[in-house]
Formats: sequence, C-alpha cells, structure tokens
Amino acid sequence: MALKELIETMAKALVDKPEAVEVTEIEGEHNLLLELRVAQEDIGKVIGREGRTAQSMRTLLTAAATKVGRRSHLDIVD
Repeated sequence: MALKELIETMAKALVDKPEAVEVTEIEGEHNLLLELRVAQEDIGKVIGREGRTAQSMRTLLTAAATKVGRRSHLDIVD
C-alpha cells in the first residue's frame, strides 16, 4: 500500500487537478503494476519533457519497491 501512496503523492504534487489523480494496483505473483490516471490536461505534467518526470517517478518507485522486496512497474494511462 505504501508504493501506491508514494505515486499518488508525487502525482498530486505535479498536477493542477489533484482530485482527478487515481492510482490502481494490480498484484501479480512476483510483481506489482501501478496504473496512474490523471486529468487529460495534466498528462503532460506527469510525463514531463522527453519523459523525464515519468522516468524519475519510475526510478523512485523501483527503489522503494526493492526496499520492501518487490518488483514494480508504473503505467501512465490516458
């Protein structure tokens, strides 16, 4: 649950409509998939220039997941 909250907190800090941020967890046998949905006009803010913001979020998620012994992946869904 902490990984979901991590992504949700980061996304809410980046967007103009934090109430539209939605993070869905999909548990696998050995991994965790997090799907991030934001308002249509905020997708660019979450992805960032050349995908740098999204990549940074994925890096932090991977570090946090490794710390708790899990594998994880972040998908930004439009």
